[in-house]
Order: sequence, then C-alpha cells, then structure tokens
Amino acid sequence: MEWIKIFPGLAEARVRLVQNKPQLLLIRNLRICVVQTHDGLLAVADTCPHNGESLSKGHVNFLGEIVCPWHGQRFHLKTGRECAERSPDLLTYPVKAGDEGVFIGI
Repeated sequence: MEWIKIFPGLAEARVRLVQNKPQLLLIRNLRICVVQTHDGLLAVADTCPHNGESLSKGHVNFLGEIVCPWHGQRFHLKTGRECAERSPDLLTYPVKAGDEGVFIGI
C-alpha cells in the first residue's frame, strides 16, 4: 500500500471539507469520495457499484451512510457495506493523519 498526501494537515482538511458533505478526489486516476464526519475523515470509492453514479454527488444521512443520488442505495462509510445487500460493497480506503499531513492509502 502506498500512502498519498491529500492535505498538509487536519486543520486544512477541516477548512476544505464541509462536515458530512462528500467530496470527490482524483488520485492516480482513481475517483475517491472523501467525507469529514464526526468520526474523522473517511474515504470510499466514488462510483456506486449498483449503476455507476458518482457518490460524491450524493449525501450522508444521519446514520453515517453515503446515499447514492441516483437510486438511493446506501453504503456505510466505515465499512463500505451496502445497507440492504442489493449490490456489491464499496471499496474503502484507509486515512491517517499525523504531523506530516493527512494521507490516504492506495
């Protein structure tokens, strides 16, 4: 696994990411959806496995699930699990923060 710096620090991440609003990051030709939650930064694949819609266009509900804007499929942000088991789970990416910055594992 390679760790890629996405923010210079947590303070910058908090400024650039709105709480519970998905944001698309393009990293090495990968579309990754990043969300700042009360549990910290979480990252999942941006493409809904059900029908290919961009999850960064969706929203996060009160249960901590990212909701696809097209058909309403819901995925748990921490595990990537599709909540009703109607489609494959999302790929999740580990995120770590330290003195050197905020990194995502690819």
